[in-house]
Amino acid sequence: MKKIWSVIVLLAAALSAAAQNNPYEIDDECYAILCEAEQLEGRTGFDHANAALLSMAVEKGDTKAQALYYVERLKHEVALLKDKESTSQKDDAAILKYMEDLKRVASDLGQSQFYYYAYDIAQGYFYSHGKLVHTMELVQDMREQAVARKEPYGIWMGNRYIISLYILQNDYISAKKYIKEAIRVYETTDDPTIRKESATRLYCDMSDTFPIGNDSVPYFLSKASAARKQHMDTLRCEYHNAKLAAFQKDVKKYEYSRDYCLADPNLDKISTTAPIMFGYIDKLVYGENIDEEFDIDAMARHLREVKYIANIAEEYGRKDLAFGIEKKLLAYEEKVLATANQSKLTEIEAKMGNDVLSAKVNEEARRAEAAFRLAAILLVVILAVVIIFLVIYTRSLKRTNERVRLADAAKTRFVQNMSHEVRTPLNAIVGFSQLLSLPDGSFPEEEKQEFSGHIVNNTKMLTMLLDDILNASAMDSGNYRITYEDGEMNFMAEAAISSAEHRLQPGVRMYYAPESTEPYTFRTDPRRVQQILINLLTNACKHTSAGEIKLSASLTETPGFVTYSVTDTGPGIPADQAEKIFERFTKLNEFVQGTGLGLSICRDIAGRMGAKVYLDTTYSAGGSRFVFTVPCNPDEQI
Repeated sequence: MKKIWSVIVLLAAALSAAAQNNPYEIDDECYAILCEAEQLEGRTGFDHANAALLSMAVEKGDTKAQALYYVERLKHEVALLKDKESTSQKDDAAILKYMEDLKRVASDLGQSQFYYYAYDIAQGYFYSHGKLVHTMELVQDMREQAVARKEPYGIWMGNRYIISLYILQNDYISAKKYIKEAIRVYETTDDPTIRKESATRLYCDMSDTFPIGNDSVPYFLSKASAARKQHMDTLRCEYHNAKLAAFQKDVKKYEYSRDYCLADPNLDKISTTAPIMFGYIDKLVYGENIDEEFDIDAMARHLREVKYIANIAEEYGRKDLAFGIEKKLLAYEEKVLATANQSKLTEIEAKMGNDVLSAKVNEEARRAEAAFRLAAILLVVILAVVIIFLVIYTRSLKRTNERVRLADAAKTRFVQNMSHEVRTPLNAIVGFSQLLSLPDGSFPEEEKQEFSGHIVNNTKMLTMLLDDILNASAMDSGNYRITYEDGEMNFMAEAAISSAEHRLQPGVRMYYAPESTEPYTFRTDPRRVQQILINLLTNACKHTSAGEIKLSASLTETPGFVTYSVTDTGPGIPADQAEKIFERFTKLNEFVQGTGLGLSICRDIAGRMGAKVYLDTTYSAGGSRFVFTVPCNPDEQI
């Protein structure tokens, strides 16, 4: 009897295994109906097929197939809206409702992978319809939900979606944090669903966050190669290897990797502009001329490739060409930034139910209106902060008659200075905005793009003025906080360079020269370190009209500290003014733009971190050298 029962159990197990011989690992009868429903997505007959799937899934007791019924319902709604040029709030609400239904059912049935798949489908819908703000909100919420639920799979997928969004916008600096987190999850998890995935793309993306000459690039590409699991992984590795080999002047390896990529029909899934990039690299490798024909617009979808071409050009001694490409890249990114910000403003207005922007208004008029609105908001906020700051600053100095006199003098200087500092960029914004609002045909498109660039640059100037005032006010009121976490020495420096390089004067070179390119992580407040470095670099940009600005980092100059230094070839600072320049509202050159608060803020922030900022009075090579020392093991109670 026992033998017969054993045989029956074995047969049942065999039949069960055979009944799940499909990619979804669900009952085969359910799978057949699912395939029919998938083919009918967005078409007549879908509802009947999908209802049959749910009925069969309930009958079989297959919870995964039941969850797939809700997956198909959400995908069907997305398919119905696929070809609409613009979707309404009602359409968006329907997508979100079906997404929440899928999340709820996935949780109830214990099918957590579909909980996060709901986010995937919904964010794809919003991204395909140009709603970037809503897309980013969804993927951020997905990641936060996964962290709260302590589910590695959700954290892994949430990070990957955020990475993809940032990379699609050519923003590798913002993506880097999430790439590192995704790699950490992959390398430490035992989740079988994650371990089935390939980490090659993550390692390749991580290599893209470093300058191509950095030692971290070949390190992460070697990890990418070791993690390969499928053909696309190999293709992706060869795509990155080709660029690196060209930079390293390894022509034989470059030709092999390039030919491998160009022969693969799947290359466009990695980069649609790769053939164009390889064409330019070929001319650099073989000594041909490309000065007059470089077309950045043709490579707009992959601006990182433009950066690589400039780096390779410089490595081959074509410094003028590299500078010209970098200049085109900066101008293009500023143009894209203005357009992207306008797109986001329009989406936010639509979400709030505000129809102020009419579809009949042309692109130039919308950009001008946005610039006017931003300028007005900035002016109101600046004036409000100025008043608050003056009240706080004046009250703190009213204890003696001498302090009252000093407060009045400081107030007068500050108001006079701010009046000039705010008026100059604001006049530029208003003037160029008025020019853009003129009827079509008043100016050629090239001049309009130049006007837009001026508006963006002057808006950034106003924002920096506001940041200086807010930081000073926060310090005086005791609301300024230092938040400690792990920071990587070279990454913080590279991020500061990226943020400040748009302030360079024509012909000036800015670069980073660390003592060591090996990654070094220490406990600090990364945002405050970058803020101080950006202020020091911006200060150098203002006073350096020719030559170069160098940012260095050292672990040996002052043991126990990371020592950053910013050296420029400007006019220099007299030794007797070394401390005066760190006083508030002090400007040695009144004709240089600024509030006179930047260096004072640097010193105040550094003091709160147990760090130091000072002028190196022993530096005698021409220009100035500012030093910023940060403790490697800070007292976090500071």
